[in-house]
Amino acid sequence: MATEITAVRPLRPAAPAAVTGMSIGDYLIHRLQDYGIGHVFGIPGDYVLNFYAMLDRSPIEVVTTTREDCAGFAADAYARVHGMGAVCVTYCVGGLSLANSVAGAYAEKSPVVVITGSPGMKERHNNPLLHHRVRDFRTQYDVFEKLCIAGTELSDPQTAFHEIDRVLHAAARFKRPVYIEIPRDMVGVVPEMPHRFQDTHMASDPDALKEAVAEAERWLNSCERPAIVGGVELHRFALQDELLALAEGSQIPITTTVLGKSVISETHPLFVGLYEGAMGNDKVTQFVEDSDCLLLLGTFMTDINLGIYTANLDPGKCIYATSEQLRIRHHHYHNVLLVDFIRELAARQPKPPKRTMPDLPHRVEKFVLQPEQQISITRLMRRLNETIDDETIVIADIGDSLFAASELVIRGRTEFISPAYYTSMGFSVPATLGAQMARPDLRTVAIVGDGAFQMTGTELSSLVRHKFPSIIIVLDNGGYGTERYLHPGTFEFNEVQPWAYHKLPEVFGGGKGYLVKTEGEFDAALRAAWADTTGPSLIHVVLDRNDHSRSLERLTEKLSKHV
Repeated sequence: MATEITAVRPLRPAAPAAVTGMSIGDYLIHRLQDYGIGHVFGIPGDYVLNFYAMLDRSPIEVVTTTREDCAGFAADAYARVHGMGAVCVTYCVGGLSLANSVAGAYAEKSPVVVITGSPGMKERHNNPLLHHRVRDFRTQYDVFEKLCIAGTELSDPQTAFHEIDRVLHAAARFKRPVYIEIPRDMVGVVPEMPHRFQDTHMASDPDALKEAVAEAERWLNSCERPAIVGGVELHRFALQDELLALAEGSQIPITTTVLGKSVISETHPLFVGLYEGAMGNDKVTQFVEDSDCLLLLGTFMTDINLGIYTANLDPGKCIYATSEQLRIRHHHYHNVLLVDFIRELAARQPKPPKRTMPDLPHRVEKFVLQPEQQISITRLMRRLNETIDDETIVIADIGDSLFAASELVIRGRTEFISPAYYTSMGFSVPATLGAQMARPDLRTVAIVGDGAFQMTGTELSSLVRHKFPSIIIVLDNGGYGTERYLHPGTFEFNEVQPWAYHKLPEVFGGGKGYLVKTEGEFDAALRAAWADTTGPSLIHVVLDRNDHSRSLERLTEKLSKHV
């Protein structure tokens, strides 16, 4: 039976209710549960142990990771699959180690709640040199103020509950990380005054919405070659059904960006393929750029999404709608929510001419195994394509792990996850932990280069600990393959120490490892790993150091001019 993956929509209390007799820590846990958060990732430390003890007594499961940045990546992936995630660490040594993961979540609009302990308010008198502190007691707060959409220090019992509500609402509204710091002597404090939750429901300006939808409908009805480019915000705000209602009701073809890949099933008859400017398939690029009415829905105009700015999109032919702005041609509409715009436009059922679809490049011919042939990354992806289904989550790390994997045909929703804009190496293995915690009923396959794996591959230990049947495919070409193509030449800094990756399950005390050099060996390893549900499998794929995908070649042709 097909399994649809949809993000959990954040919950709000049905009606305002007075809260009394609850501590600050307990109220925060209560509100996290209101937003559907069932797991918190992190590493404990003395400044946050009181709160950790509260979490341990609550229905929320604490998931301990091997490193703080891994906890951040895991919470990020959890948020992408589940709707919102959370990470909890100690002061500075924990928090500052988390900064890169949170920066990536901000850049790619993933709502992660960062919870950190800090020295107690009573400990701060006379400015003592307490351990973990850097410069002053506000340093960590100031750092995360730049990385989060909202933040607070719960230092005042009378405002603490309101601040928790405000910050969590910001995470849900903007789909970006938020920061909550709890001094350790405030965790158990019970405010004297009762707290009444205030509904923060957002609404569109009805007049602006009406005018925007009317203009878009008129244009669609008069155009000749419409198309939709679906972006990552359709994932974040769980608008896949709204997208399909619009596309199917008006028979408008759909493409997606790399970051928005899998926003709909890529076997859908209206799906054209990935749009990546000159980086992508020529037929898809021409189809999109020939459009005389292009709906960019929830799409980030990033350099990667736009093929290192080789995309040729005329703003005068675009409807650009995101959670933060709405522009139709050169007309700007304010205070119009993305969800309302798509729903209302779908309800009007515009009737543009039905457009002839191009040959679908994502419909690949049946894979014919060549058992003795050395495995290549392109052939690996084509073989993997035969196995993944609508109950598979694919997580691609940065480099050719992403570019080659972009050619996989994703059958369901939110099944392809990658930091395709922020491009932080080392995302995939800890993200696998987060995705599996969010959806333990699904199989997660991570594709990671050897350089990225050496950064965060220790999180395989957590997959072993929880007995998740995840499959980690390590692409071993002996170094940083993307950098080799960006800056041609033999440079020692692009090499990595060779590891026996397939032996790591033995080191970590669980799972199975496979060493692969040929197509036949990969086929056998993938079949065995897929059949094994007792724990994780790691497939160590030895590639020629110069092997690469066509997508990477096209990318580096464009990007190398700027490096």
